[in-house]
Amino acid sequence: MQLTHQQEYETRFDIFEPGDLTALVCIDQPDYQQHVVEQLSSMDYKIHVGLFPEDISLKLKTHVYDVVVIDEHFNNCHLSNNGVLYEAVNMPGVQRRTQFLVLIGTSVMTNDEMMAFIFSVDLCFNVNDLSNLKPVLRRGVARQKEFFHVFAEQVRIAGLA
Repeated sequence: MQLTHQQEYETRFDIFEPGDLTALVCIDQPDYQQHVVEQLSSMDYKIHVGLFPEDISLKLKTHVYDVVVIDEHFNNCHLSNNGVLYEAVNMPGVQRRTQFLVLIGTSVMTNDEMMAFIFSVDLCFNVNDLSNLKPVLRRGVARQKEFFHVFAEQVRIAGLA
């Protein structure tokens, strides 16, 4: 069975090796998903695409992704009842603090730190800025690593991670 180009994006499931940069893309709008997957791929991320809420839940429980991108309207939900976002935000601390959560949508503003704080994510990103995802994400991930570097080192030394 031959997959079309669009189906490759919608069902992407790269094989991860130790040391790989990994990402989970939870976007069900094909155009947005394609842009995000292409930009993450160009940053050398290996990517899994979440197909439906139960699939994403299983993936989040079985792998610690470096980046998780969640569409505010995934599975026709609104921010107030987005189960995927709720589960990602409420992961155990040992897993959550190593992941960079990105909330993407039309009602959020790119790089709005207060909005990110309100939704308990690391970065908010407006879909109108998709062409700029790569530099914004790269800067956000680097900033988070710099900010949490000392904390992560102390957790490692204490044997808690």
